[in-house]
Amino acid sequence: MTDTIVIGGGLAGLAAAIRLAQAGQSVTLLQYGVGGLQLGQGTVDVLGYAPELVSDPFAGLDAYVGGHKGHPYSLFSPDEIKASVDWFAGLLPDLLVPGDGQNHRVPTALGAMRPTYIVQSSMHVPADVTSVAIVGLRQLKDFYPKMCAENLAKTSGWATSPYWLDFPARAGGVDSTATSYATDLDDPDTLARFAAALKKAIGNEDAVGLPAILGLRNPQVWSVLAEAVGKPVFEIHLGPPGIPGMRLTHELTQEALRLGVRVILGSKVIGFESEGGRISGVLHQQAGRDKVYKADNFVYAGGGFESGSLAMDSYGVVTETLFGLPLAMGQGDSGPLPSHEDLITGDYWADQGLFLAGLAVDSAMKPLDGKTAVYDNLHVAGGILAGAIRWSEKSGDGIAIASAVRAADAILDAQSAKQPRNEGKE
Repeated sequence: MTDTIVIGGGLAGLAAAIRLAQAGQSVTLLQYGVGGLQLGQGTVDVLGYAPELVSDPFAGLDAYVGGHKGHPYSLFSPDEIKASVDWFAGLLPDLLVPGDGQNHRVPTALGAMRPTYIVQSSMHVPADVTSVAIVGLRQLKDFYPKMCAENLAKTSGWATSPYWLDFPARAGGVDSTATSYATDLDDPDTLARFAAALKKAIGNEDAVGLPAILGLRNPQVWSVLAEAVGKPVFEIHLGPPGIPGMRLTHELTQEALRLGVRVILGSKVIGFESEGGRISGVLHQQAGRDKVYKADNFVYAGGGFESGSLAMDSYGVVTETLFGLPLAMGQGDSGPLPSHEDLITGDYWADQGLFLAGLAVDSAMKPLDGKTAVYDNLHVAGGILAGAIRWSEKSGDGIAIASAVRAADAILDAQSAKQPRNEGKE
């Protein structure tokens, strides 16, 4: 039997598993798929819009939470959220740029500037840059340098120039993907050829912006390329699945494995066993015969509607699909949920109330039924928490990390409290 089972291999699940393993726990991570990180930008959003653009995501957090009753951030102080995110960034110093208290603004493929707190080193744009070469690849779909450059000239203040580069990811390839480019650029010889072609294609701009293809398994591809070209190089995120998200997933998974986390990928947790107000085991779907995994503690980080942990049926009934936990519209809200007519409105552009639905928890991240923890050894983290529409706020990553750290620390604190005292014996 393991100390803790973590269910879900996204940002919250990986962060919780690593935090627990760092403290010496035996941890098993059960993940159905590869996690939602690969669909994201590979950055950490804490608070980007409130609803206006946010420069310092921590300075106004208390005021923002005060105006949004039941927000998951109400469970934490701004200092605690910052400490959690800083701990996370410190896990991968070769990949992530430490936070400095201010949001970065990073370019998108459409030429907008997106606010985020932690960026990958390959996305960082030096502050003194005034002119940028925006380079697209003829064989790569969905990145058009002229459109990106023209829009960035309006949104960033840079002088921008678009360029095309003819560089197939495979010999003779005409329909290359971001993944094939990133895989090939992990190879030093291919990277050297790419750098030579890029250097010939651009002008005298201060920096070079490329679609996010700079290495899948080697976080230093961007720095080698920048040195070869002789100027800063940065990545511009494409649509999902994105290379920075895949890169972050890989590096976090490798860190978990290095710490001894047992990662079991590809099958779904379909049920559970409980006794005396505690979860005793979870039923894992496997070919031939399902298997029960037992542990002292469980962290449920399975995501929300996007992953199937929350679902709405054809009658408008919303449920949590694994443990049958009661739902609420925010933290401190005992539920029940309003009718589906109030959860989904006819206004296409409105933030739908449905996406506030989720689990209300106590200070140890234990899901609540009213004011009582449903199970004493079940903790939750991430996208299943009630009270935030994460994509409009750009807050989902901060919520995931802060809740994962709190859940892990609550387990460790409880474990420490159970340790027998040393009564002066040597």
